[in-house]
Amino acid sequence: MTEPCDLPAVTARALIGERKLSPVELMDSCIGRIEAIDPAVNAIVARSFDTAREAAQESEAAMMRGDDLGPLHGLPLAVKDLIDAKGLPTSFGSVLFADNIAAADEAIVAMLKRAGAIVVGKTNVPEWGAGGNTRNALHGATGNPFDPERSGAGSSGGSAVALATGMVPLATGSDTGGSVRNPAAFCGVVGFRPSPGLIASNSRNMAWLQISQLGPMARNVSDACLMLSCMLDRDARDPLSAILHAGGTPDAAAYRDPPRSDLGNLRIAATTDFGFAPTERVVADAFRSKLATFGSAFRGVEWTHPDCSNADEVFAVLRAVAFLGRHKDLAEKHPDKVGPNIRDNVAEGLGYSALDVARALSMQTEMYRRWQSFFGVHDFVLAPAITISPRPWSELYPAVIDGKPTKSYFHWLAMAYAVTNVGHPTVAIPAGRDGAGMPFGIQVIGPRGGDVATLAVAREIETLLAANPDTARPVPDLAWLGRQPPMSSRPGFRDFD
Repeated sequence: MTEPCDLPAVTARALIGERKLSPVELMDSCIGRIEAIDPAVNAIVARSFDTAREAAQESEAAMMRGDDLGPLHGLPLAVKDLIDAKGLPTSFGSVLFADNIAAADEAIVAMLKRAGAIVVGKTNVPEWGAGGNTRNALHGATGNPFDPERSGAGSSGGSAVALATGMVPLATGSDTGGSVRNPAAFCGVVGFRPSPGLIASNSRNMAWLQISQLGPMARNVSDACLMLSCMLDRDARDPLSAILHAGGTPDAAAYRDPPRSDLGNLRIAATTDFGFAPTERVVADAFRSKLATFGSAFRGVEWTHPDCSNADEVFAVLRAVAFLGRHKDLAEKHPDKVGPNIRDNVAEGLGYSALDVARALSMQTEMYRRWQSFFGVHDFVLAPAITISPRPWSELYPAVIDGKPTKSYFHWLAMAYAVTNVGHPTVAIPAGRDGAGMPFGIQVIGPRGGDVATLAVAREIETLLAANPDTARPVPDLAWLGRQPPMSSRPGFRDFD
């Protein structure tokens, strides 16, 4: 029998609205799952169980009174530990911020709470979100729910693991080089990176730089749509949001339940590497195999991709600029208390000149315009969500892929940052397992600003995948996982350098 914590968010919310599921029962189920499973994976690094239970009791009372209920009424929510949730620590995975308690909610958390969601805890991240492997010197490593010795990716790794194991139905994420999409693919869940400005951020210190975006994470596309529809309010503190929503807040209903999409009308481009990403053979083979099972549903599939010339250089420079703007003082004042990814990014940023930055921005603009021409003759792009199958978390980052050295600690994220560079909406959806037996994810990339259409297509593809046991969303063996030793007992759990 399905436990309440395993219910999809849309289903749980409907049952609450019908008074067939108590928010208290749902919260107790989620807390019970966290207590039973989290020691084996270390996804939840701060807990607010007492206040969450109190909020669930208030939600139940409102339900019984017949009050108007918000679209997320009574649904437990996990918040990524780069995002403020009032009264809980926001440590950024840094030993320097171990005691940093959020005085207020970040804008998206406030919106989700107003919609009825209840924060149950914070999820683990790499230090300051730097890198695609969720481990840090403060909270330690997060293990993949299908094999705790392997990585759950990052930086939204804790959120993805919490979703995959049924600890919560919804979780927040953020994405620069795939930080929503990579862990979604590694853990068999859904992660959406929206068009810049769709979801406002009031905390981004370089607000005009669009490479980092907030996004919803869930176990299926419909749940992600429900969550996204509650994250759309205009916020003048975010200039991209102010511009995009200048005519008013978008229609939440269109995002909550996108219209059906006829796949038979779509011209699809498919790629295993965008022409430059160091894709592992097991990933490329899995993608071709998965696409073969549903590709006939489209009007046509062409093996091609947008021109991504200079993508590595563009992302390297803009990423370094972003880290330099936020972490230079931290790295210089506390060099012994920041990890290697932060130190390397700051050092790289200091090595670039104004001319390097100008060149990167110009190349980014050229790349963007090439992508717009490409989408004039192709409707969507399908690609693997990440370049490799999950590896041990003890490997800080992949130095070699199929015998070839990577260019940097983030080069293995190229499948994701190809899209980051140009700001198109993209959603990672689970597609069974790869040849190594680990979860596999497909990236659905839509036209600039076509967020609703991208989610609609992803939902249709998800339905096709779910009908085939070889491509349906994989589910971890929780009974087995609960018998595994605590992550904290594993060698190197808090090692960093």
